[in-house]
Amino acid sequence: MDATTLCSIGELSRRTGLPVRTIRFYSDAGLVAPTTRSPAGYRLYGLDALLRLELLRTLRELGMDLATSRRVLDRELSVAEVAAAHADAVDARIRALQLRRSVLRAVAASGAGPEEIKLMHRLTRLSGEERRRLIDDFMDDTFGSRDSEEGTRTATSMLRAATPELPDDPSGEQVTAWVELAELVGDEDFRARMRRTAVHQATGGGSGIEGEAGEELMDLVRREVAGAMESGIDPLGEGAVPIIDDLVHRFAETFDRTPDAAFRDWLARRFEELHDPRVDRYWRLVWIVNGWQVVPNLTPVHPWLIRALRGGQEA
Repeated sequence: MDATTLCSIGELSRRTGLPVRTIRFYSDAGLVAPTTRSPAGYRLYGLDALLRLELLRTLRELGMDLATSRRVLDRELSVAEVAAAHADAVDARIRALQLRRSVLRAVAASGAGPEEIKLMHRLTRLSGEERRRLIDDFMDDTFGSRDSEEGTRTATSMLRAATPELPDDPSGEQVTAWVELAELVGDEDFRARMRRTAVHQATGGGSGIEGEAGEELMDLVRREVAGAMESGIDPLGEGAVPIIDDLVHRFAETFDRTPDAAFRDWLARRFEELHDPRVDRYWRLVWIVNGWQVVPNLTPVHPWLIRALRGGQEA
């Protein structure tokens, strides 16, 4: 088709693959105006109309609305500007679809009920900024009222350094962990627990048995117990006996006590004062959401140690 050739709507349809009714709609809307009309009143289109129609088809296939397409055709917007904006929109849509896919996989794997599915869907639909605000609100509410205290500032810094960030294409496990985490940080009792534990850790654990036992002994305890946990040693099994016996004797020497059953029970009770399973769960969920490997020196050693000290007996 050259610059002097004119063709009907039917011919344009054959050349572009667009239905006649679509071309007529574009023509009526003024997006692709006819060059002239035949003596019988039929619309005839020239080369410029064909080129506009082909560009319009491309823009529409890329998801651009008619108003934006008109501005591009009329050269009010450059194709580059519009393409960049729509590329960003497509990226956002892809992220939303990836997240939806992850939610569906999590639902399929967990067998969640209707209420759990609704909660999961609602929480994961939050934007990245809204998810960050949820965690920021938790940190501000938990620690913000006492920013003048050094221990509180340190604890807040520790928490912010490990802010949970749900990735664009999370696994089902990460979605499930994020939902549980979002519920956890909204619980007032948990916030109080987190503040007590975080400030205690940030100030070096100066109170309680850890402070009384001393840094050297507690470092040994963490190394020994973390190693036992990494090796899969059952705290109630035979493999734990030499480890716990050695630690009990070291504590007994430090506190000038007899390493008997009563002393073991005393140690267990003292360590139970420091251990909060919900705080441990928070950190475990953060590791999962962020896709981090378990950090050995942050592995909660208290549960293993307490069980080994008690030998399976209830407090």
